[in-house]
Amino acid sequence: MYRNQDSDGEEGQAPAEDVAVPQAQPVDRADPTELQRAEADSPATVSPAAAPRDPAAPTIAGVAGAAASPARPKRSRRGLVLAVVALIAAGTGGWFGYRYLTLGRFLVTTDDAYVQAYNTTLAAKVAGYVASVPVIDNTVVHAGDVIATIDDGDYRLAVDSAREKVATQQATVARMAHQIAAQEAAVEQTRTQLVSAQAAERRMELELGRQNALVAHDWSSRQLQEQAQANRDQSVAAVQGAKAAIDSATANVEVLKGQKQEAISTLNELKTALAKAERDLSFTVIRAPIDGVVGNRAVQVGDYVQTGQRLASVVPLEDVYVTANFKETQVAHLRPGQTASIAVDALPEHTIEGVVESFSPASGAVFSLLPPDNATGNFTKIVQRLPVRIHVPREVAREGLLRPGMSVVVSVNTKTSAFAENSKPLQTMSASAR
Repeated sequence: MYRNQDSDGEEGQAPAEDVAVPQAQPVDRADPTELQRAEADSPATVSPAAAPRDPAAPTIAGVAGAAASPARPKRSRRGLVLAVVALIAAGTGGWFGYRYLTLGRFLVTTDDAYVQAYNTTLAAKVAGYVASVPVIDNTVVHAGDVIATIDDGDYRLAVDSAREKVATQQATVARMAHQIAAQEAAVEQTRTQLVSAQAAERRMELELGRQNALVAHDWSSRQLQEQAQANRDQSVAAVQGAKAAIDSATANVEVLKGQKQEAISTLNELKTALAKAERDLSFTVIRAPIDGVVGNRAVQVGDYVQTGQRLASVVPLEDVYVTANFKETQVAHLRPGQTASIAVDALPEHTIEGVVESFSPASGAVFSLLPPDNATGNFTKIVQRLPVRIHVPREVAREGLLRPGMSVVVSVNTKTSAFAENSKPLQTMSASAR
């Protein structure tokens, strides 16, 4: 037995063989060269001259070989794991590289995209108290369905009043027609009086001629001649009076016709007023103009609404679309007709395939309330964004998964084979839009 001192200065006792075993390094299959190196490097190894070895004690080579045998499976498993990891990494890298070369480098992506729709805001066309609201928020409605009703009592009275005025004016027009017929009969009467006056005039003219002949031969008195002359003059005046009566009667007919036309115009105005009253009455029932879902209802039964006041909104979920705000540096290769992949943040398990439909004629900054004017001060260049409309297939929109306002991520495949050959370039579409 020998004593050896640790690095900390403490002493311990252990057989030489026991000390040499933990210090020996594992070697493959107890190579004699490695065993000799291990025996030389071990501080606890005792030379054969200093301590004779017991023939029955185990040798260092045997102990080292026994200690090295359990380590072989660990090293083999570690190498196998590293090989598998390297193989997986190489395969993953190859797959991503292939995907980038075939698809990734053609994709233009933005997360500044949202689902939108042409929402319809329903408002009151006439003022009044709300009588009923048969729908609630999130109700599916179709075109023509009743959304709300306004008390129509006053509007029904207005319709009745306008209808009665129309009836009165129609009676006036009928009366004027009868007056015209009567006046035309009076014209015929004056014409017959003219014929009678003309006959009397001819008779008086003949009588005057006979009296003149008799007086020329002194066969008649001058008194009779003068009487015949007066009768002839009266008959001439009667003819003139009959002609004037005809002109007067004819003029009265024209006056009555003009009055009738005025009455007809007034009747038309009253009919227009009746139509307006009936239209106002129809506006007391607010109906859905399109198919969609009711939302943002802002009216209750009993509320007094003014003309133009908002009542609710109808969202056409079947006609939703996506507006993607691409950077101006991304739109160089975008074309209408290209395939767009739409990933909805709220629906990570769904990927929708859309189509680039059109481009905005200007960036969003141009249509803002206060457009920037870089000529008024220091200039800082900022990458602008151009709204691009992405068409959503109608069969997908009908499922109701997309709601306006949802955030989406749009990736457009700009590869040449991804869109139709007849698609127009961006600058052509912008020119046509202008």
